[in-house]
Amino acid sequence: MTTMAGLKPAHFRWRMDGAVAVISLDRPDRKNPLSFDSYAELRDTFRALPYADDVKAVVFGPNGGNFSSGGDVHDIIGPLVAMDMKGLLAFTRMTGDLVKAMIHCEKPVIAAVDGVCVGAGAIIAMAADIRFAAPEAKTAFLFTRVGLAGCDMGACAMLPRIIGQGRAAELLYTGRTMSAEEGERWGFFNRVVSAADLETEAIGFAQRLAAGPTFAHGMTKTQLNQEWSMSLDQAIEAEAQAQAICMKTRDFERAYRAFVAKEKPVFEGD
Repeated sequence: MTTMAGLKPAHFRWRMDGAVAVISLDRPDRKNPLSFDSYAELRDTFRALPYADDVKAVVFGPNGGNFSSGGDVHDIIGPLVAMDMKGLLAFTRMTGDLVKAMIHCEKPVIAAVDGVCVGAGAIIAMAADIRFAAPEAKTAFLFTRVGLAGCDMGACAMLPRIIGQGRAAELLYTGRTMSAEEGERWGFFNRVVSAADLETEAIGFAQRLAAGPTFAHGMTKTQLNQEWSMSLDQAIEAEAQAQAICMKTRDFERAYRAFVAKEKPVFEGD
């Protein structure tokens, strides 16, 4: 059994709340910017999650009233100006690898967004499966404001699928701020809850998922992502195979026996 309960990351906060991993960036005095090191450590952590039997769901939350201000101006933006193309491509591939690691971690990821959530911070929220927001959340894909394209870390592929092509285009062209209310109305946020209840709501939701059929959740996440590039016929066949695999799990049998006994099933993820 692989466990991550004792993980002690150097560049972000990590704790276990039951079977839920709770992550947040740890520079609240600067609204939690990302550095080269925190990008890499987050990527490596999410890459390890498929093998972590003790982690059933993940909450990526705020710290000090803010989610993330994106790439650090001094630690990242400044050095990027001086890099050659090889170094720049290595960096942009590394940031994209964080999104890919989140997508392929096989665990439901819930983003709990409060305050500033911009740039790469907005991308991390976008890459989560489910997003909760506090009313004060301010989300912006502000890459064009610093002279960069809006197509960063998969934004042009993923954001239109969440909120629609026209709305995504507006945010990515202008870099303007999307309010929590607007984000909920557009489907970016699943729900808006008070800042005082945000982490509790997100962790409670994650714990309910963690108590469910976690193997089936992993299969669901895989299919949600893989079916982006499938035809309808391919998707239906892939889902037939995925469901047949799930029908061989003990959780499926547990659910059947609980139904017959008029009891609530207790899932164990196998």
